[in-house]
Amino acid sequence: MATTAEAPLDVLIIGGGVVGCGAALDAASRGLHVGLVEMNDLASGTSSRSSRLAHGGLRYLEQREFGLVREALTERGLLLDHLAPHLVHPVPFVFPVSKKWERPYVASGVRLYDVMSRVGSAGGVMPKPKSLSKEELGALAPDLNLDEVTGGVTYYDAQIDDARHTVAVARTAASYGAAIVTRTEVVALLRVTIEGDEHVNGVRVKDALTDETYDIYARVVIGAAGVWTDRVRALLGGPPAAEVRQSKGVHLVIPRDAFHSSTAVIARTPASVLFLLPWGRNWLVGTTDTDWQGDLANPTADEADIDYLIGQANRWLIRPLRREDVVGVYAGLRPLVSDGNAADTTTTLSREHAIFRPVPGLVQIAGGKYTTYRVMAADVVDAAVADLVSQGHSSVRESRTADIPLVGAAGYETDWAARAQIAKEAGLSVAAVESLLRRHGGRVSEVFDLLDDPALAEPLVEGEPYLRAEIVHAGTHEAALAVEDVLIRRTRLALETRDGAKSAALDAAALLGRALGWGPAEAERAAATYE
Repeated sequence: MATTAEAPLDVLIIGGGVVGCGAALDAASRGLHVGLVEMNDLASGTSSRSSRLAHGGLRYLEQREFGLVREALTERGLLLDHLAPHLVHPVPFVFPVSKKWERPYVASGVRLYDVMSRVGSAGGVMPKPKSLSKEELGALAPDLNLDEVTGGVTYYDAQIDDARHTVAVARTAASYGAAIVTRTEVVALLRVTIEGDEHVNGVRVKDALTDETYDIYARVVIGAAGVWTDRVRALLGGPPAAEVRQSKGVHLVIPRDAFHSSTAVIARTPASVLFLLPWGRNWLVGTTDTDWQGDLANPTADEADIDYLIGQANRWLIRPLRREDVVGVYAGLRPLVSDGNAADTTTTLSREHAIFRPVPGLVQIAGGKYTTYRVMAADVVDAAVADLVSQGHSSVRESRTADIPLVGAAGYETDWAARAQIAKEAGLSVAAVESLLRRHGGRVSEVFDLLDDPALAEPLVEGEPYLRAEIVHAGTHEAALAVEDVLIRRTRLALETRDGAKSAALDAAALLGRALGWGPAEAERAAATYE
């Protein structure tokens, strides 16, 4: 990413989460000269630790955040329709209720949610919701404790592979010319004085792999750092900022046979909502919503979090979940815009996003929901463009990302229809091809190109869906640079195996090393670091 003060980038983005990658795509597709730096891996923070839902947020209707819900439902439709149909899929839900008066109340809310998704829909329209008797509810979710319910409501929402989606956004941005660099931390903001006013005109970064420090110049710096927003602001000096509060969300991973249901489940909790979400061979059980003031890079679930989720789930289940049912646990942080009132809880803070302009040349964005990443990206690039125009840059076209399919979207539907034939030609099962298509979409041929080596057609972990070829592909096509990148984010083996995929680390390191040019000793060190 070679730049000088005389030949800067138009826009430099700090943060490789979904909003940062979305901003890179938005800006690059407008014809701007764009760079992005991420201190760890793509999606290594909040963007790989969500509930993995592309949804409007049913509970936000009760908080009267109608604009946010409508916006998110519109984005859900775009994702399902043409932006990322390989990574976003409809999922049926049931909402059980325990009191008779609740069913019409919940049904009216779900119907409003459905209507909002249909009015002016951009696509991805779901089947209509339906009220259920106790018996109908039991037929859909036989392991629900019918002694605790009077009926329920069924409706549809959508599920998203958040980490792989973020990588797809980054790859799409790169295809439009964005330069994206990971393992590169911003250690200072560069500044210049223009007519007596201080302007940010770039960043100083440190490459974590080489320890090299260098400067990147840009006309505008966009901070899309999520929970690190205040830390970027702190690089300006002065009093500490408090624009963002961190809300911790914890999820458990449990085997599919621990709970029998043909649908996902959503239910009320005292503080938030409970989700039981199908995820491959497992269920995700979440989530919590509590303040976090610890390590931003490594939020952790404590015993109270796990006990809380198990307890809330067991309110509704015939066979209670036990601690030994838990295969994995993950915790993520939501960057919520602070209103300055310390008495407020994270559950009451709005999920709307906000844009900050601390000084000329620096624009920051925080808040929002994963589902609305594209709108957030467009808004922050609009703010950056206004800054560029004030510096004398010619006018820039408006955002066009609503019409840009992500990498893997093109060809997905054709390949899905031909999956049986593709499986026969590749020598794989139809189930294996379906799994690959839902990760790689129309780019699955990139993986198949590696199957000339029969060893790469084998699963990395026996009984799990991820092929050894996908680990090589992650290094050649998906910017993976470490074993954790492939075992935590490009695949989900770290969360879906009881040993955290430690037994697969050395094999994964050897495969990734094929792509990155590691020797045996370097692969062994990479595996040991992961373990």
